[in-house]
Amino acid sequence: MSKESYYRLMNKQLSAVLGDETNLIANLSNSAALLFENLPDVNWAGFYLYEKISDELVLGPFQGKVACIRIKIGAGVCGTAFEKNTSLVVEDVSKFKGHIACDAASKSEIVIPIIINGEKIGVLDIDAPITNRFDKIDQHYLELFAEILQKNSRSMLQ
Repeated sequence: MSKESYYRLMNKQLSAVLGDETNLIANLSNSAALLFENLPDVNWAGFYLYEKISDELVLGPFQGKVACIRIKIGAGVCGTAFEKNTSLVVEDVSKFKGHIACDAASKSEIVIPIIINGEKIGVLDIDAPITNRFDKIDQHYLELFAEILQKNSRSMLQ
């Protein structure tokens, strides 16, 4: 099965898993589990959610080892992707200025912003224990994954 076919299948699985559920935390939790269980060569998959009062990203639902709890906006890969509202693919995290090493085993990373009803609510973060794990194909299909999640979830502020 091609990488694209694999992602298309996983995105269909996400739609089926979410069904009619709109609770953000429940949907993020199942999404993190789906990613962690199905993507090869990853060691962490989860979400950081924006907390307005602190103006930081705070650890949300995830699968993997214990993680950093708070990330300043603009710091590391997650904070930078959130601040710039753009997906980031980092082939080698040791070469990313300001990378935050929550797990020294992580060598590459992809981060996708999550927006619900026009509001940036956080990021999807996936780490891998190998360099060059993620590419444009991963980015494209993980952005589609995030769109499915966004369409099926409501902000906790509602």
